Amino acid sequence: MPLKKRIMSALAALLLLLPLAACGAGAPESTKGNAPAAPGTESTSAAPRETAAVYFTSDISAEVLVKLYKKLGWQPGGKVAVKISTGEPPASNYLRPELIGDLVRLVDGTIVECNTAYGGSRSSSAMHRQVAEDHGFTAIADFDLMDEDGEVEWPMSGGTRLNRIIVGSHAENYEDWVILSHFKGHAMAGFGGAIKNVGIGISSASGKVYVHSAGTRTSGSIMHGSQSAWLEALAEMVKGFRDHVGEEHVVYINVMNRLSVDCDCDGSPAEPNIHDIGILASTDPVALDQACVDLIYQAEGNAALVKRIENKKGIHTLEHAEAIGLGSRAYELVKIDD
Repeated sequence: MPLKKRIMSALAALLLLLPLAACGAGAPESTKGNAPAAPGTESTSAAPRETAAVYFTSDISAEVLVKLYKKLGWQPGGKVAVKISTGEPPASNYLRPELIGDLVRLVDGTIVECNTAYGGSRSSSAMHRQVAEDHGFTAIADFDLMDEDGEVEWPMSGGTRLNRIIVGSHAENYEDWVILSHFKGHAMAGFGGAIKNVGIGISSASGKVYVHSAGTRTSGSIMHGSQSAWLEALAEMVKGFRDHVGEEHVVYINVMNRLSVDCDCDGSPAEPNIHDIGILASTDPVALDQACVDLIYQAEGNAALVKRIENKKGIHTLEHAEAIGLGSRAYELVKIDD
């Protein structure tokens, strides 16, 4: 090709590329989940919410947990429930009372839980109360098993799996909620954070079966044939809870320590391969869990936990949660250590 023609062709190609380059100019800096999409899953698209703030500290201590909570600027106006996992004996990685005690006392909170649907040491109220005492929770606050006196149904709309949620009846006694979660792996959901702590933890025993079975039953096995369906139900339960109590009445905190591939419902979890990462807090549970997943993908020694998340299509919970309007996977990580 003659030189003049080659120059003209190059100029034409450059002109075609300029509009594409301009499309990327001035884009806001925010993080949208870095973890890969779950294979073979689909969710109905919804307009994305605005970028959520997720506050982060690498310091895991009682004092800094309180400091991080205060960054949310949230003031409860009524009776406060602090939802934790009491942890399955003998050696699970539940959040220790000495770490969370100052925060629980600051909000004058009642520690709340529901009984399990799979047996173990927390499937009856008497045994569960003993576990809560043995693990030190009754020494720092009042303790309430929300389904000890039965359950209630709250409506759920906007999903594809559930039309209601089933929670412990004492849930109606609380106006404000601190969802205080230990982030870790999970044998069925891939990972457990804020969404798991609400979706299963606030459900009564029959409500747990209802979520696990993707809305098909309220008794029997918690196993379900479709992994995607139950993860979608998990997200939908949290939307039903959030819509009922009011978005302004809930804040979410995840502690990323003792990062085993196993949940606190496992009494003998695998030892972690990842070092402790920190504490994160947000008013958006989707952004919060997404930020934690992204930090796992960036961590050294993450192979076992990443494998667990991907094998169980864990990220699909967040995909569906965003699609139904529970929250945003786009977030700004605000570090408070400096």
